Amino acid sequence: MTYPRFHLAFPVANLAEARAFYADLLGCSIGRTSDRWIDFNFYGHQITAHLKPEECRRATTNPVDKEQVPVRHFGLILEWQQWHELAEQLKSRQVEFLIEPQIRFAGEVGEQATLFIQDPSGNALEFKAFQDQAQIFAS
Repeated sequence: MTYPRFHLAFPVANLAEARAFYADLLGCSIGRTSDRWIDFNFYGHQITAHLKPEECRRATTNPVDKEQVPVRHFGLILEWQQWHELAEQLKSRQVEFLIEPQIRFAGEVGEQATLFIQDPSGNALEFKAFQDQAQIFAS
């Protein structure tokens, strides 16, 4: 991966649950840790789960293409095949989806595969993919 890489810090209610979700479920390797935070390698980007239970809450939503999308969320744009493999992995592990895997904006500018899941602390994650990478920033 080339630079720049993003770094995101976010609150979690329980570090053991965060470790199980990000490392065991999503396959993120673990970097530095303390009794208050954990660094994860999120597909080459650094995300840091900080123990701060009082900051955890469910996200509010906005309507997007007939779905209620969590306003506060983060995630990745994966390669098309990689997204399908992740969607199948999550289904096989019976992960509850906030928004089921689907194709959004079918036949329109910005057509994309998308899914939303939630970590144990209520942080929403979106994973998406574009068959045509030129559509990522298309208007």
